[in-house]
Amino acid sequence: MPIPDFQTLMLPLLKLLDEKGEMEAREAAPLLGDRFQLTEEERGKLLPSGKQEVFANRVGWARSYLKKAGLLETPRRGLWQITNRGKDVLGQNLTRIDAKYLKQFPEFLDGGADKKEKTNGIDLGDLSDVHEDTPEEVLEAAVESLRLGLEGDLLQQVRSCTPEFFERLVVDLIVKMGYGGSRKDAGQAIGKSGDGGIDGIIKEDPLGLDVVYIQAKRWEGNVGRPEIQKFAGALQGHRAKKGIFITTADFSPDAKTYAANIDSKIVLISGKELIRLMIRHDLGVNVVDTYHIKRIDTDYFSEE
Repeated sequence: MPIPDFQTLMLPLLKLLDEKGEMEAREAAPLLGDRFQLTEEERGKLLPSGKQEVFANRVGWARSYLKKAGLLETPRRGLWQITNRGKDVLGQNLTRIDAKYLKQFPEFLDGGADKKEKTNGIDLGDLSDVHEDTPEEVLEAAVESLRLGLEGDLLQQVRSCTPEFFERLVVDLIVKMGYGGSRKDAGQAIGKSGDGGIDGIIKEDPLGLDVVYIQAKRWEGNVGRPEIQKFAGALQGHRAKKGIFITTADFSPDAKTYAANIDSKIVLISGKELIRLMIRHDLGVNVVDTYHIKRIDTDYFSEE
């Protein structure tokens, strides 16, 4: 079954706390996961940022909504329990608790504020009715959409570059990733080998203890096995064991299989992977804006 949204989790969470009497916040997600018979894969699924589990995030927001409506409380730091109001709500034998239901409690909208209170023109009550995803999921989905759009535009831009510029781009990226020593050292290696199967040589580390051979192909179609074989042969001609083959396209299944089964270590970087590395290392892109998401520092308020 799909991972339940955070509003679907409100009633089961309230019932769980009624049964347990008092429990730590971290206990809720595993127990609710058992009740919904979630697989390990579903429990471990992460938000796009990779910083938090989707299910745990949803349980957290279900708890937050119930607390805001006065159905849960924190008697002591890190502990949660159901309130008398929460017990009264369970006595109604509801089949679901959601944001629309919670709007009847004045505390739910900012401590007794009018139900039509708005922030920057947004009706808070309507907003909570519309979204089944948590705020983090909504935000990360928007970020993901922007990222995918940027990836497409950037790949198109890279494919329109000249072969010479593409080779320089590859060197810039590898240096930004921590290889090749200085940009000057790395740049001198490109195009100097005179081998048809190698576009450049770069230091594996700033000290130059080992070298990596590079092939950079600004192609439209997939790179096939013959091209990888040619590159592997060039490596053997230089008694080299390591190489990077970068393309603006992709690699055929045969090419990937061949690269994975030869003695030489050849890393294949497709156009999509290249673009993601460029974005991760801020090559060819600028930061437009930065948003900081903050939460209460409970350690600061601890009087123990």
